[in-house]
Amino acid sequence: MTDSGNTTEPTTEPAAARPPAPGGAVWAAAAWSVGVLALLVALPLVARHRLPDPLATHWGGREPDGSMSLTASTVFPAAFWAVLVLISVVLRRYWAGRTPGAASAMLAAGGVLLTGAQASIVHANLDRARWQDAAPMGIEVVLILLATGLAGVLAVLAGRRYGGRPERHPAAGAPALEVPPGEQVVWLSQAANPWLQLSAAVLGLLSVAGVLLTASGVVDLDWVLVLPLAVGALALLGCSSVRARVTARGLTVGFGPFGWPARRWSPAELDSARAERRTAAQSGGWGYRINGLGTTVMVRPGVCLVVRTRRGTDFAVSVDDAERGAALLNALIARTRQPTG
Repeated sequence: MTDSGNTTEPTTEPAAARPPAPGGAVWAAAAWSVGVLALLVALPLVARHRLPDPLATHWGGREPDGSMSLTASTVFPAAFWAVLVLISVVLRRYWAGRTPGAASAMLAAGGVLLTGAQASIVHANLDRARWQDAAPMGIEVVLILLATGLAGVLAVLAGRRYGGRPERHPAAGAPALEVPPGEQVVWLSQAANPWLQLSAAVLGLLSVAGVLLTASGVVDLDWVLVLPLAVGALALLGCSSVRARVTARGLTVGFGPFGWPARRWSPAELDSARAERRTAAQSGGWGYRINGLGTTVMVRPGVCLVVRTRRGTDFAVSVDDAERGAALLNALIARTRQPTG
């Protein structure tokens, strides 16, 4: 996209301007949906020998004032979750462009709310002779609502950052572009690894399951065992997707669903840019790798955008349409070396 008073577009839309395949996000959403359903059913069933039947499921203020049978308290939240998942599928399929992040927010917030509530209900009824003797609700409700809101906000932010239609790229067929002085330029591309996203979702679900089972009192699990799962999920999530952006200020590469953390280089800090085909084996594996080739962010094999810094080190990122990004960067680098005055 170029802008010098009037906006001009390429006469044909390059393939990289099409929305990226959402396979990884879909598989991660599917894993989350199945995992939440399993937790909603498993929490009361695992503790059924320690729960009254019926059990308290509603509190007026702090004291219980409503109950359901053990079967109903298991089936009802699971059925409600199935409806939310169905609605999210419809949103993603038919209204994704109008409501970016809505489906993800519904799944994230709904899953946290329902599993948190189920864990709290089980904990309050655990080892009680009657549902009327269930423990009062207090800070648990506040914590669940806060976690629900946070999950929804994060999902919306991630959906808006990586959802929707990428910007068009400036036309390029040479190693460098002609960029007139004062003209504003932008190039944007992204890539994701569905297997890393799915692995992150699975590890995240396992850590959530450990937290909920421990918080509900069903099992006495050492928190130290849960921490590595959570850390592993965050690490995989951060390495599973990448977003590269070139503007007049230089190159910015953001990691993970929120584009953070990010690395930035101004044109003056770069010596050159090129497109180069690399494999995971050459780069040392998937994710963020450092070896004889320099630093490589490898989320999918193929052509990478490679920049050489003025310090003589290489940084590569596997994103679509790397040739155009390299051409634009070379033009910006050349502009910084032109004599002024």
